[in-house]
Amino acid sequence: MSNSYYVYALKDPSVNPSKIFYIGKGTGSRAWEHVIDADNTRKGNLIREITKKGRDVIVSILVGDLNEIQALKIEAELISSFGTVDSGGSLYNAIVPSGIIHKKQNEVYSSYGTIEKAQLGLGFVKDSIEELLKMNPDGLINAEIAHNLGLKSDHGGKQQDYLTYSALGILMNEGRIVTLKVGSRRVYRAVKKHLRTSE
Repeated sequence: MSNSYYVYALKDPSVNPSKIFYIGKGTGSRAWEHVIDADNTRKGNLIREITKKGRDVIVSILVGDLNEIQALKIEAELISSFGTVDSGGSLYNAIVPSGIIHKKQNEVYSSYGTIEKAQLGLGFVKDSIEELLKMNPDGLINAEIAHNLGLKSDHGGKQQDYLTYSALGILMNEGRIVTLKVGSRRVYRAVKKHLRTSE
């Protein structure tokens, strides 16, 4: 496994001390791409605000010489430690889906960053399922997905693969996969992306 990954922070120099507003992982020039080509997210808007003030976003490599798994773990831990603006933290990372922040239930306590950790983990599971389905264009049933990704569960002696069912439901709502009946089985397939061609 290649050790070409690093974890980086983007910092706002217009405040003193400079403030971290984004954590990411990448290889090559990934950390600088945000600044070179700012997107239309909150992070991109902040980058444009900083440059309009005549300042340069500070790109700081926090840890280098990592493999992808190490980079993912460190990135996830840092994001959950700082928290995102969606959950009262300071990062502009888009981890928590809109609508997830709702009235806190009485007597339910959690530590800072738990929502981010859960959403990062869910994101990895969803991406893995979608990739598995792309590699198997005829489709797979839930039990096959759970088994092949090492996500099978055993509850009271019965298979209860609810984690993958939940992720499959979210992926369908996002339009990334579809489901159909094949005989008596419910099969899931990745949605094929079609490139538009100019006429």
